[in-house]
Amino acid sequence: MSIVWYFDFVSPFCWLQWPSVRRLAEEREVILRPILFGALLNAMEQRGPAEIPRKREFSYRYALWRARQAGTPLKFPPAHPFNPLPALRLCVAAGATPEAVGTLYEWIWAHGRPADSVEALAPLGTALGIDDMATALSSSEVKATLQRNFELALAEKVFGVPMLAIDGVILPLIYGHLSKRHWPARTALG
Repeated sequence: MSIVWYFDFVSPFCWLQWPSVRRLAEEREVILRPILFGALLNAMEQRGPAEIPRKREFSYRYALWRARQAGTPLKFPPAHPFNPLPALRLCVAAGATPEAVGTLYEWIWAHGRPADSVEALAPLGTALGIDDMATALSSSEVKATLQRNFELALAEKVFGVPMLAIDGVILPLIYGHLSKRHWPARTALG
């Protein structure tokens, strides 16, 4: 069974979903596939939630409420939305492992730190085994991997983040549903 989680660090909902995905990854192999949400929206000729004033306000309030309900720390970074490309590239350069994903999410969403530049993420480089951040984040291999992830997302008909694909079937994730008995993926996962 193939399980793929599509995410972007710009989304607080991906951060809120991360603990459930991390637990799932402890039980089964889960491919963590970072994608640039903004590029996905552009491909579908849509605007993001933060670009629509009423939706932005609601989304922020809802994310904060969900975090309180779950007891998950949530502190917005200094600017939002922000350019997540440096964080996505760092994640790919570090192997898109659960440790890399978790480290980046903690930095951005638990502590509210910036993630929109190589300089902002520099303290994470050593922790993630990256000696030369500028070179790693600008490498053609890292860029090609993110492009490939984007193309795979389009091929699987991903339309937002977070999303889980089980054997190519896309399941949009609403926070907490991985742990609910009524969630349709529980049947697929056994």
